[in-house]
Amino acid sequence: MIGLSDTNLLFGMILQIPTQPEELTFLDLLLKGGFIMYPIFVLLMVVIYVSIERFLYLKDSTKKESNLIDLVKNSLKTGDVNGAKLRAAHLSSATGRIILNGLGSLGRPIREIESVLESSTNIEIAQMEKNMAYLGIIAGIAPMLGFIGTISGIIHIFYDISLSDNISIGIIAGGLYEKMITSGSGLVVGVLAYAAYHMLHVSIQRFALQIQKDAFEFIQSLQQK
Repeated sequence: MIGLSDTNLLFGMILQIPTQPEELTFLDLLLKGGFIMYPIFVLLMVVIYVSIERFLYLKDSTKKESNLIDLVKNSLKTGDVNGAKLRAAHLSSATGRIILNGLGSLGRPIREIESVLESSTNIEIAQMEKNMAYLGIIAGIAPMLGFIGTISGIIHIFYDISLSDNISIGIIAGGLYEKMITSGSGLVVGVLAYAAYHMLHVSIQRFALQIQKDAFEFIQSLQQK
């Protein structure tokens, strides 16, 4: 027979069994960040879209045929201007378009040809930088949005404490970690936008340096005719 004391002991042992903490999925954790997570998520989608779109555009525009300038120079030496134009037009890259504009200015003074090359280069670089400003803006806005979400959550936590007069560490810590999610998410999105912006910018600067060299060789070939 199990006595009353044994029953009480059994219930005491059951109560002392540690409960398994609730497991949170990554999605559940993000959703606990509150409404501010929605604009941060939208900014993340913009960063991904702009980064991929600009990367593919730059990959196509900055590709270079290593011997393009040599082929153009050889065509000009033989007087085959149309052949030089066809070689430049064959490329879908920015370099081909710039050299093609320069070839279209043949017959003008060298200064005017240089001006055409410079203007064409500026237009191509402006096209490469299109929409990149959004990455720079998001790099600054996303962390601030996350910080606003955290501050708003903390204000709400202390407001609830003032109403309930309950200063439980569990209540404070539980609400605080949920609101810190917004700060972490905002920082992650900001870092991604910052890194993408500068990586794309480096590619554009590398192209600008290369096209300056190509334009210089092109002008030299015209002066040697």
